[in-house]
Amino acid sequence: MEAAANLTRAGAGPVPEYVRALESKLASYLPADQILRVRGAFRRGAEAHAGQTRLSGEPYITHPVAVAGLLADQRMDAETIIAAILHDTLEDTAFDRTAMEAEFGSVVAELVDGVTKLDKVRFASRQEATAESFRKMLLAMARDLRVILIKLADRLHNMRTLDAKDADARRRIAVETLEIYAPIAQRLGMNLVKSELQDLGFRALHPGRHRVIGARIQAALGNRREAMAKIETALAERLAAEGIAARLVSRIKAPWSVYAKMHAEHKSFAQVMDVFGFRIVTDSVMHCYQALGAVHALYKPLDARFKDFIAIPKANGYQSLHTVLFGPFGAPIEIQIRTEDMDTIAERGIAAHWAYKTESQPPNGAQARAREWIAGLADREAATASSLEFIENVKIDLFPDEVYLFTPRGDILSLPRNATALDFAYAVHTDVGDHAVAARVDGGFAPLRTRLSSGQGVEIVTAPSAQPSPQWLEFVVSGKARTAIRNHLKKLQHEDAVDFGHRMLDRALSALSTSLDTIPPAVLQRFLEDSRYRRLEELLAEIALGNRMPDQIALQLLAAAGPAAARSAPHAREKITITGAERGVLSFGNCCHPLPGDAIFGYLSTGKGIVVHRLECPNAAELRKTPERCIEIDWDHRVQGDYKVQLRIEVLNRPGVLATVAAAIAEAGSNIENVEYSERDSTAATLLFTIEVKNRKNLADVMRRVRRAPVVHGVYRHPV
Repeated sequence: MEAAANLTRAGAGPVPEYVRALESKLASYLPADQILRVRGAFRRGAEAHAGQTRLSGEPYITHPVAVAGLLADQRMDAETIIAAILHDTLEDTAFDRTAMEAEFGSVVAELVDGVTKLDKVRFASRQEATAESFRKMLLAMARDLRVILIKLADRLHNMRTLDAKDADARRRIAVETLEIYAPIAQRLGMNLVKSELQDLGFRALHPGRHRVIGARIQAALGNRREAMAKIETALAERLAAEGIAARLVSRIKAPWSVYAKMHAEHKSFAQVMDVFGFRIVTDSVMHCYQALGAVHALYKPLDARFKDFIAIPKANGYQSLHTVLFGPFGAPIEIQIRTEDMDTIAERGIAAHWAYKTESQPPNGAQARAREWIAGLADREAATASSLEFIENVKIDLFPDEVYLFTPRGDILSLPRNATALDFAYAVHTDVGDHAVAARVDGGFAPLRTRLSSGQGVEIVTAPSAQPSPQWLEFVVSGKARTAIRNHLKKLQHEDAVDFGHRMLDRALSALSTSLDTIPPAVLQRFLEDSRYRRLEELLAEIALGNRMPDQIALQLLAAAGPAAARSAPHAREKITITGAERGVLSFGNCCHPLPGDAIFGYLSTGKGIVVHRLECPNAAELRKTPERCIEIDWDHRVQGDYKVQLRIEVLNRPGVLATVAAAIAEAGSNIENVEYSERDSTAATLLFTIEVKNRKNLADVMRRVRRAPVVHGVYRHPV
């Protein structure tokens, strides 16, 4: 009341009722001078949005004020409230950042800029624009966590008023909410916001399913009200007898959580709902553990269903004891036990206690973990060129479940569900991941692709010569690991491309009786500038990737150099040799599957680099019609690696024939990639096996062993 009187005396003038409702919330924790600043922001925002309306027909300013109201419910500071009121002005009005900074300060301007989307920038697709906007917002989050709080409140109010949108827009926004914003809210510990976003997203995406499940939940609760009351009374009496002051809350499942569990675990509605849920909130950590003992004495706990998130908090700062009891009515009883402070943080996450945080006070656990997570995102963002790739990595990081693992020193690392030993290696340090060769899990050796379970102790074995391979991307799940592996592979690809491009250009210049060394540096530099390359390496990489033709570049360089280029006797074109290790630049044609020992040639494919084909490839004649793209290559004596090849195997059609042939291939030391029937009748069949071999000799050994099988009529390389 005193704050309201001060505002009136300040001559603020009449304001709409919805603004007074906001100010009433703010008056419970902010001083009058701060509320005056908020009112000034409203007047500036209303002026900027004058004439604009929402699809519902309401004045547009009602939306940012509603967003500010949601943040006031979380008792956020005045700068956050002001930024929320002005969050759409930079994007949708003539109010610019300079004026905003002069009127409301640099912090408010920075917050608004962080929330603002990039609609004024042209992108190739809506998907790319969304990804780039999200990327920009995450960078702003790294500077100030309040950016995401404003964005989540904005998304929550938009979801509450989504009915005004058309069906396609509702579906698109609902999917984005369920895939990105609800998981972010969960990752930041904001379970109340997360639950409402999920429920609203589910209702918009599947209105029929939401309605049916919601009705069945209400019916189930009505049928079990008496049983829940009896369990709650028994729990309360037991806690009181132990002298533990506690507050009991019955937990009701939301439609989305029921639907998600039914879908993920293939359970019926009755199986999902056949659980009683209660939360016990006490006044101290000691009483949490005493309450655990009390409820275990009342009802028997189910084995292996206890989790201690107080000693080992979740990645989002969540703390609680979880146990499952065998109840008196035959259904499990899920119990959560936590303190009042833990309960506040569990519901509000990083927004908990924000208004009272000062520079001298440390942030709460959720805020500290959120800053650590977002700092990691910012590091990965700097190493990821593509916005779409970055947002996919973020989605991977937003798994709702984590596994908790111990380093050899006893430190705890949390990783996404299904994380492997290689994910753990990268979580320790990028250098450890890059040089990992194996792991010790609980003292025993395990391969890097081993999936890990909570509580395991993991030690990574490294070797200086080890380095990432493309196959690693098939089994890592964390965004940090995927980004680090991709960056290493891109670096290797660039190095290979530069080396290969140099050899191709040298070969082309040699055929013109000159070399790259004889081109004057000034001429070469001018040519690079005219072609818009910063360095020679960029041009060489473009040649290797098939984007520029080496013969054309050689002619252009020779013309630019003129008489200055030293001439020598023309050289016969030497073949470029390949070892097979240049996988960043080379690929091998699936039409003919070349092997070391085959006569081969290369075809420069734009963007892919050199595609290697056998001379007798079925497509060779067609490829030779563009001779400027054909490269003479041969196998180096240091050739290495495994190569795919197809075998056509004619067999008797009888039970067990597939296993017989597969066993013969395996005994020859070859790995089977794929197998399919190409022809089949009652007596005979033709099988197509895709296998891996090292060279033609290895292939001949495999074919000999397969031919010995009594069910085999013939073995042929495909295509012949």
